Amino acid sequence: MAPESFQHGSKAVCVMDASGRLGVSLVERLLQRGYIVHAATCDHGDELLGSKVLSCDNKRLKVFRTDPFDYQSIVDAMKGCAGLFYTFEPPQDQSNYDEFMVEEEVRAAHNVLEACAQTETIERVVFTSSVTAVVWKENRKLAADFDERDWSEPNFCRKFKLWHGLAKTLAEKTAWALAMDRGVDMVSVNAGLMVGPDTSLTSPHLKGAPEMYEDGVLVTVDVNLLADAHIAVFETPSAYGRYLCFNRAVCRPDDAVKLAQLLSPSSPCTSPSDELRVIQQRIQNKKLNKLMVEVAAGRQVDG
Repeated sequence: MAPESFQHGSKAVCVMDASGRLGVSLVERLLQRGYIVHAATCDHGDELLGSKVLSCDNKRLKVFRTDPFDYQSIVDAMKGCAGLFYTFEPPQDQSNYDEFMVEEEVRAAHNVLEACAQTETIERVVFTSSVTAVVWKENRKLAADFDERDWSEPNFCRKFKLWHGLAKTLAEKTAWALAMDRGVDMVSVNAGLMVGPDTSLTSPHLKGAPEMYEDGVLVTVDVNLLADAHIAVFETPSAYGRYLCFNRAVCRPDDAVKLAQLLSPSSPCTSPSDELRVIQQRIQNKKLNKLMVEVAAGRQVDG
């Protein structure tokens, strides 16, 4: 159940980047729950979605133009906020992750967590990470089921140019190191592939997708569920550490075909490949599921 302080409509929270799909969903849901929302748009997300945030007619919404590499702009956006929901959206002209994007994402995470440490009103940070910061390692086929205790190995990611996994791993580790050093209360949500109308086969998350399928760790998540998970870990005092977030595991040939059709709807329908076989799911999100059930039960009682 949410701590009393988080349930009051006077609480202000910051969403950064508010111009991506997750950011827009978070802004909408937080406003519905009575929060004052500082929507920090970084011009790294979808401009169409960003305009949706900017045009929202709500007195509890305040919009900020923020640059993750401009420390003062981050501080200004978070001023007076009790919480920060942080997700890094790559620039639209940089759709594919590369070594440059890894450095950018790590720098941005460092700046944002440093700004949180200097903002006295911040009570909790919810940091969006990825399943790709969990599943890539040298001996992954020998490992037991993956969960939030696992980390991708940077050297392995570099070796196979898994830049998305490397960026998410190093950025999250940077954030955790700063949070622990500066005494910032942080929780991370490691998301599966976020599926929606604009998700495509070129998503950097999908680099190595055949291997993820074979390993039983190819998972997806709906944006609204992901947003709800972020809010749940923010509002739950006992929430701690990392939470894997997904609602579908792609483990059957038919599931793989459906995902491919979703990601590339203009492509002709195909039958499952003979090379694909049914795979046992080897990644678990029991920790988040337990928290979400408790939150839902608490809200029903409160309601």
